[in-house]
Amino acid sequence: MSMKKRVGILISGRGSNMVSLIEAARAPEYPAEIAVVISNRPSAGGIALAQQAGIATVVIDHKDFATRMAFEAKLHQALLDAKVDLICNAGFMRMLTGGFVDRWKNRQLNIHPSLLPSFPGLDTHERALRDGVRIHGCTVHFVRLEMDTGPIIAQAAVAVLAGDTPESLAQRVLAAEHKLYPHALSLVASGAVTVEDEEVTRHHPDDPPPPLFSPALRR
Repeated sequence: MSMKKRVGILISGRGSNMVSLIEAARAPEYPAEIAVVISNRPSAGGIALAQQAGIATVVIDHKDFATRMAFEAKLHQALLDAKVDLICNAGFMRMLTGGFVDRWKNRQLNIHPSLLPSFPGLDTHERALRDGVRIHGCTVHFVRLEMDTGPIIAQAAVAVLAGDTPESLAQRVLAAEHKLYPHALSLVASGAVTVEDEEVTRHHPDDPPPPLFSPALRR
């Protein structure tokens, strides 16, 4: 019986980080498998890419629901149907309510194109250049109700070069994202990192892996 954690990826667009996770999960030793890709936008380009990779896909158009809670109830059920252990947001452009976030607390990851807590929100590359920072990058963190907050799992730094534009900087940050996200998911899925009192605890690789999820989280 496989001990790999089953992962549901949430997308809204092209899904380039989704592709990096799918490719990483093909390795026999990788501690997670991609169970399903779910999009809230029928036009998302990542749907076709996931299907080409042989991954099950589900489209749940948020516009079909009168409330966020109704949409999230459908999303939650789709994740349960796929027997998902972990969620990875990969360009998922919907704010989630506290009810959903709490249900998946410490089991939902997000990647953000800045070195959090700097530059939460949108237009991170433009803001980094405007503020004159010399080091930019990306962050994978556990999801909390407040946007782009939550315990940080891993970060990757990217140097800001003379003459950089938001587009050129974004390209290098995205390349770093494609390496960082599979690494961070591996840490969580293997039990190498856990959350205790809102802080990420890193466990020595020679230590027996601690339980990643409590039975209460599987409701």
